[in-house]
Amino acid sequence: MPREQKIAFGEMRDSGVFRVVVFCRDYRCSDATHLPVDGWPDHVRLSDIEPRFVCKACGKRRADVRPDFQHPKLGAH
Repeated sequence: MPREQKIAFGEMRDSGVFRVVVFCRDYRCSDATHLPVDGWPDHVRLSDIEPRFVCKACGKRRADVRPDFQHPKLGAH
């Protein structure tokens, strides 16, 4: 079964969102952090980076990365 393709960083920035929320995939852990998206190229999708994360709380690999709609960049239009 193919993996879901999520939005690309360029598309996300174009819509005014400049941070992501990274959730641990282990429902028992549920650790999360917020990260800026400045370091990733426009063509990279959120789903492309999910396998790269390792949870600092529980040590499990993979994450669920989502746009952080709660914290748009100040002054962005």
